[in-house]
Amino acid sequence: MEGAALMKERIGAVYSIAKENQPISDCTVSKETYSKGDDYITHFSMAADTDISAEIYSDHKLLIVADGELTVYAPGLNKEWTLQPGEILATPIQTPVGMRTKIDTVHTEISMGRTLRMNQAIHVGEGFKLADLVPYQEGKIVNMDVAHNDKMKFVIMAFDAGTGLAEHAAPGEALIFAPDGEGVIGYEGKEHTIKAGENFAFAKGGVHWVKAEKRFKMALLLTLE
Repeated sequence: MEGAALMKERIGAVYSIAKENQPISDCTVSKETYSKGDDYITHFSMAADTDISAEIYSDHKLLIVADGELTVYAPGLNKEWTLQPGEILATPIQTPVGMRTKIDTVHTEISMGRTLRMNQAIHVGEGFKLADLVPYQEGKIVNMDVAHNDKMKFVIMAFDAGTGLAEHAAPGEALIFAPDGEGVIGYEGKEHTIKAGENFAFAKGGVHWVKAEKRFKMALLLTLE
């Protein structure tokens, strides 16, 4: 494995962003897990009945809910969105956007700055399930670039049962979300079963492979250093 780690995640083990970022009563907690230039990944733990005041951003943010229920609101647009676990939203820009909760909630915010380019399947201000972006196809792996810039890439893959990726090395650090099914990740000589709702992280240069004994969807947030 190469270079100093920038991503503050548990490397080489299956874990849960939701379980590792449990809310604290009456508080909102943020953990910046990656930051380089305008690009960052931050986990937010929001206790029940807490609020992050509406602020204006010049860049779109991708919000992914890990646990609970997140209400995102844009008072200037007279709109709000309620996101459940596994759902994602690209926030609008140049208008105040805030977040509030009724129950304990954990979500991840991804920013790729003004150079962010999103797939045409992603519509700003429309919440959707991450798993719904790509279908399963018999005997195939279906891949979609969700969003990217020159330094980060967010992709989702649907593996039919019996398919997989051959062993290779990660070109950068990576954070994996498993929105559906169950798969097996081989990493640095060890096998790890990952199920829907769980996470995994690679170090740069980490040798790994992926096998889907059952149908499995995997979203991969990769740094391109």
